[in-house]
Amino acid sequence: MKVTVVGAGAVGASCAEYIAIKDFASEVVLLDIKEGYAEGKAMDLMQTASLNGFDTKITGSTSDYSKTANSNICVITSGIPRKPGMTREELIGINAGIVKSVSSSLIEHSPNTIIIVVSNPMDTMTYLVHKTTGLPKNRIIGMGGALDSARFKYRLAEALGAPISDVDGMVIGGHSDKGMVPLTRLATRNSVPVSEFISEERLDKVMQDTKVGGATLTGLLGTSAWYAPGAAVSGLVQAIACDQKKIYPCSTLLEGEYGLNDLCIGVPVVLGKNGIESIVKINLSDAEKAHLEESAAGVSKTNGLLEL
Repeated sequence: MKVTVVGAGAVGASCAEYIAIKDFASEVVLLDIKEGYAEGKAMDLMQTASLNGFDTKITGSTSDYSKTANSNICVITSGIPRKPGMTREELIGINAGIVKSVSSSLIEHSPNTIIIVVSNPMDTMTYLVHKTTGLPKNRIIGMGGALDSARFKYRLAEALGAPISDVDGMVIGGHSDKGMVPLTRLATRNSVPVSEFISEERLDKVMQDTKVGGATLTGLLGTSAWYAPGAAVSGLVQAIACDQKKIYPCSTLLEGEYGLNDLCIGVPVVLGKNGIESIVKINLSDAEKAHLEESAAGVSKTNGLLEL
């Protein structure tokens, strides 16, 4: 199992670290355009191997895509990160060119790879990879929903005063502050609806805090977060690499599912050795359907800014 992570910045390095620590991959390749940067990150991470008890080999490369050859899974984190006050959509002009070039180079050396897109605006970048590579839809996955759901569960546990292992919940829709659709109605604490424990007003605050989760961290850190995004990617990679058949909300190309067409947006999917094994249909309330459709309209508008 060989995994490539393009972009050795904070998010990419965190991806590589969490994947290596889980010890299911034989090799992780970090690639970056900055001379020596990926090599340095890889060396630093390899020096933790005996301390963290993993045997995954981590190598770094400066723009040499031949080192990524025959990768089973490729993760694209490259592009400029958000700065305070910046929306994910404002990144589109710069990051579209980067993602298009990177995905083409990856497929040249690993034609059978599965691609996970992290670069923002994530739903639109996932759509771009679909439109420019010709890969089947099951092999192109956008990461956002897994991260948004983790942030949702963090806020739920905080509101409930419960251990996070007791909490389950999911966020669908676009990976944007306005586009997220946290499914509060379906959220549970050990199978009991969370509405049994907290007020509707408190639950609404959980939803709002979840939707601005990334912006909150950007304001505090001065740049995008990296630990949780890295962990979210590692979960998706492991589900695919180990054929776990786990359900994650991921950005995927919809062709009539949920009444939506010709866009990538977050919905629950089953992840296994083929990438997206199936799209899971859940019954949404009228309000949830309306929020998802509104989110889809926003994603489509951003897609319209692409120069395809």
